[in-house]
Amino acid sequence: MDHNPTAVDAIVNGHTALGIEFGSTRIKAVLIGPDHQPLATGGHEWRAKFEDDVWTYDLADVWSCLQAAYADLAADVERRHGVRLETVGAMGISALMHGYLAFDADGDLLVPFRTYQNTMTGEAAAELTQLFQHNIPQRWSIAHLYQAILRDEAHVADIDYLATLAAYVHWRLTGERKLGIGDASGMFPIDVATGDYDTQMVGQFDELVADRGFGWKLLDILPGVVSAGTAAGALTEEGAKLLDPSGTLKPGIPVAPAEGDAGTGMVATNSVARRTANVSAGTSVFAMVVLEGPLKGLHEEIDLVTTPAGDLVAMAHCINGTMDLSAWVGLFGEVGTALGAEFDTTKLFETLYRSALEAAPDGGGMLAYNYLAGEHVTGLEAGRPLFVRTPSSDFTLANFMRTHLFASLASLRVGMDVLLRDEGVELDSMFAHGGLFKTKGVAQGFLAAAMDTPVSVGEVAGEGGAWGMALLAAFLDAGDASLTDWLQGEVFADAEIETAEPNPADVEGFNTYMERYRAGLAIERAAVEAI
Repeated sequence: MDHNPTAVDAIVNGHTALGIEFGSTRIKAVLIGPDHQPLATGGHEWRAKFEDDVWTYDLADVWSCLQAAYADLAADVERRHGVRLETVGAMGISALMHGYLAFDADGDLLVPFRTYQNTMTGEAAAELTQLFQHNIPQRWSIAHLYQAILRDEAHVADIDYLATLAAYVHWRLTGERKLGIGDASGMFPIDVATGDYDTQMVGQFDELVADRGFGWKLLDILPGVVSAGTAAGALTEEGAKLLDPSGTLKPGIPVAPAEGDAGTGMVATNSVARRTANVSAGTSVFAMVVLEGPLKGLHEEIDLVTTPAGDLVAMAHCINGTMDLSAWVGLFGEVGTALGAEFDTTKLFETLYRSALEAAPDGGGMLAYNYLAGEHVTGLEAGRPLFVRTPSSDFTLANFMRTHLFASLASLRVGMDVLLRDEGVELDSMFAHGGLFKTKGVAQGFLAAAMDTPVSVGEVAGEGGAWGMALLAAFLDAGDASLTDWLQGEVFADAEIETAEPNPADVEGFNTYMERYRAGLAIERAAVEAI
């Protein structure tokens, strides 16, 4: 137990901020103090379900699991600081972006929650992309809505509110149909000049469906857009009881605009300034690049969203990340166990990853595809993990590991080439986070080589995106400061980061690997067709 009087005073008097984030497998909560560092954390596991060919979460689980995560946080407060958590200075909700939650006028869910994981909206996404001349990915809320219209789903006429998961939870906690601009930008395109939905595209959509005779227009059913720094409501009595059924938490807490997990990730890595980027590499791999202005062309490989402050962001998102690489590491672990070796998982990963530093710059002439699923960036609707070498390849452990580490970043490079080469986007910094970068000095250097850009890593405090949401809640008291300046000056001024400059030999090696990778996509397509 830590009876730090400063921390206790902050908790008792509400000089704190609470962030809660719904991840794909865990709901995380973090309470931060005046120094923006975590005072307590909590969490609870939850899982998506695949029912009737739809990836979904039960709304009952949303609340039971949220309550469990909050109770875990409150218990951690009492355990560490010896006081009960009765109030906070501000709070906010974050969740997985996109998807489709449609409610009628009574607040009842019309069809099961369709999450971002569903790929049932190809026809709608393609048609809207051409209509708007703006990329509309399948997972966006507007694509789900239009696909339901194309399928003549009866529930569409009864829609009174269309929400993301974060927007839904925020609504129930505050009574407000409002949403942070970053999450809203994954529902429908945003006009960054106005900080609201693009009115021209809204008009195009309303005209497109006018003959359907719905009793609503698009802006009637979408949440209102709010940028970071402006409160989007307050915790109601009903909301306080929903979050904390024990009745300990008091209502009236200011609530920040709810945000998507991409936005909180940008905040947690101090990557909201223009010409900055962050890369997350885990089960999937994606890059968020804050742009200086609009792109010159339409690119279906790139999503256009915004930061929580409303700046335009290009997102290169790849479905396949580190799962195939981890499977190979697991196989080597089985060999070690069979030989009677004693080691832990961390040692296994570090040993294998570090061996790649001794490899030939291009991986020794070998090739791998980490495609457990399809990859839209390279035009694959399904995937088959592959490892390919020629008789002349230098088949060593070091080259094998470098080849698979390169493979984990190669599809991202394809997407980033659109930005860095085709569009001429320039970057001042790139921050990397996620499991791939836990072994210091390996994947970080390879990413720097892949992008030919300096890459920084550092410790992200608290619970990642939940901490980012807590920071956005704390930002409500920042006065006139911009989010960029506030993060740089108040939160990250003393942060310890390590930066890797691109190694010219590795840059050349990765470029050579990418030539082989692009040419070999024909092998991957053949494997999908044949097996």
